[in-house]
Amino acid sequence: MNHLSYTRGPQDKPLLAMTVGAAFDATVELFAAREALVVRHQQLRYTWAELAEVVNGIARAFLALGLRPGDRLGIWAPNCAQWCITQFASAKVGAVLVNINPAYRVNELEYALKQSGCRWLVCADAFKTSDYHGMLADLLPELGQGRPGELSSDRLPELRGVISLSDTAPTGFLRWSQLEPLGRGIAAAELTERQALLQFDEPINIQYTSGTTGFPKGATLSHYNILNNGLMVGDSLGLTENDRLVIPVPLYHCFGMVMGNLGCLTHGSTMIYPAPSFEPEATLAAVAEEKATALYGVPTMFIAELDHPTRRDFDLSSLRTGIMAGATCPIEVMRRVIDEMHMAEVQIAYGMTETSPVSLQTGPEDDLETRVTTVGRTQPHLESKIIDGDGRIVPRGTIGELCTRGYSVMLGYWNNPQATSEAISPARWMLTGDLAEMDEAGNVRIVGRSKDMIIRGGENIYPREIEEFLYTHHAVADAQVIGIPDEKYGEELVAWVKFHPGHSVAEDELRTFCKNAIAHFKVPRHFRFCDEFPMTVTGKIQKFRMREISMEEVRSKRG
Repeated sequence: MNHLSYTRGPQDKPLLAMTVGAAFDATVELFAAREALVVRHQQLRYTWAELAEVVNGIARAFLALGLRPGDRLGIWAPNCAQWCITQFASAKVGAVLVNINPAYRVNELEYALKQSGCRWLVCADAFKTSDYHGMLADLLPELGQGRPGELSSDRLPELRGVISLSDTAPTGFLRWSQLEPLGRGIAAAELTERQALLQFDEPINIQYTSGTTGFPKGATLSHYNILNNGLMVGDSLGLTENDRLVIPVPLYHCFGMVMGNLGCLTHGSTMIYPAPSFEPEATLAAVAEEKATALYGVPTMFIAELDHPTRRDFDLSSLRTGIMAGATCPIEVMRRVIDEMHMAEVQIAYGMTETSPVSLQTGPEDDLETRVTTVGRTQPHLESKIIDGDGRIVPRGTIGELCTRGYSVMLGYWNNPQATSEAISPARWMLTGDLAEMDEAGNVRIVGRSKDMIIRGGENIYPREIEEFLYTHHAVADAQVIGIPDEKYGEELVAWVKFHPGHSVAEDELRTFCKNAIAHFKVPRHFRFCDEFPMTVTGKIQKFRMREISMEEVRSKRG
């Protein structure tokens, strides 16, 4: 089979056949006095024993609210201590945590709550320009008319109440500060009995995918899915109870709550949240002042940290490892992360929400080229294959669609069997929609999304190749290439370019730079210089939005 694009990861270390709650209790027993969670913007610190006391108190409160195994509990908040506590407490009572994007507005919030059938919602009071309390008042005018827990809404018939993290929440909200006293009325033995009923392959988390068309789909993940993915990611990084991980990525996404929180949980490492959302200076300060050994982020985050004017004010020498995910890393950025941020063992991880998320990862021993040109090899206990349009495995070195199979593949999309059957084959292969090729060593290179491939004048063009070339220009900090409709060629290329601070290049100069080095049909027809790219809260580039903006701008120029 070596000549075919198929690999299976190592099988030597057994998977954890336990719930998230059981794993939490085991870690608390092992590392009770060690620091578990540091939330710098809230000035909160917990040892594992202290965190367990709070988590168990909130879990008992959830029992008092009547949450049953399988009931859905939404959380709509930026990164904070209560997010982490809710994650572990809900797992202990068997409530399915529904992660709601902090950027959602009323219509999106209503859809997620209704589609998942949430019984309760935990929410912040506000975040950036979003007034959560105000939006909920618009969505649920009945909220202030009855006692907390007795909500009756025509728009959200299954929702019974909202828990606000704010002590100044309006009438009708249950306040977070009221939960602990509520939980005191439930005996510890009742929580123990509930935990004993739970099974590790039951659903425990729903995450809505940010699709570019149609409504988001709720990827439904089990204890087994996410606990073991956190374990395997942390194993690859070599995490131990002595490691301290800075988590500037969103908790509502798998990167934060699985690779971050559960990666730390399964190794006794310390979770550190620098700010409610990504702030480069706060992240740098957290690394330096907390003597962090590991740091997570997407390439755009690392670029922002490297180029921040105060970066040299912070001692980052405690760092040794971390993960860059969400996109392939430009080689110059990787060099700088290793040299200037001391992350000699930094790794690339690839995956998707539907696979818990990581299915491929580089290793600490991989050379620079492997770390910047590939997303590594198949993770333990998983399989990877690359297929053609007929579903057949292609030879090594041939581009096709990447598929993954194993413990990490989601249970399905919540209440959406049709979408589930379209995404997961009868043999339980997850179809990623990503174009990739596998080399002889089993390393996988992501070429791009199948829908992002550009066909110009009959030539197949992979945006990643042009982006990688643009990175080699000394002034270019980041680049994204998209295709827009063109009457003559079918599609034409547009390059969005972000410069390093203090640098700029004229469009003609950049075009000449391309013409001298790459095929003529790969040279972008249009360039757009910008300070930021349209991105999701998780830091993923929204190429569909870039395409819309570029099409409108080109139309305007043509008059």
